[in-house]
Order: sequence, then C-alpha cells, then structure tokens
Amino acid sequence: MTIEKVRESYSAQPFRPFVMHLADGREITAHHPEHLVAAPSGRTVTVYQPDDTSNVVDLLLVTDLEIRPTRNGSRKRRQG
Repeated sequence: MTIEKVRESYSAQPFRPFVMHLADGREITAHHPEHLVAAPSGRTVTVYQPDDTSNVVDLLLVTDLEIRPTRNGSRKRRQG
C-alpha cells in the first residue's frame, strides 16, 4: 500500500472511518483524520485510537483499506 492511497482515505471529504488490514491479520481502524500522522519518508503511519493508544503501521504490510459506512444514515437500512 502506498502513502498516497492512505492519504486519499484520510483526506476524503467527508471523512469516512476506514480499516487498514495488515498482512499478519490485524485490523487497525482510523476513526478520525486528525488521529493519523505520516512519517516524512511515507513508509509508516501512526494511528491514534480513542483510548490514547497508538499503532505504528508499516504501509508495506497493509493489504487492504476497508472504507466504513457513514453514521449519518447514508447507508440504506434493510427493510423487513
């Protein structure tokens, strides 16, 4: 995964939370764009979580970005 692809996700307007799936099976959720910091080299990002923990992610280990639906109702509800 490239830093450009991650930047596209955290720069999206409106922002939508996303999950980085890693090669080792872990999932790191980016809840807010201000909770992400990219290293100057673009090789790693630090993702801060709501409980003040953080994850340093090597972008070479990111296999997929999963964009989450927004909470404002833009996702259709199932009827029935």
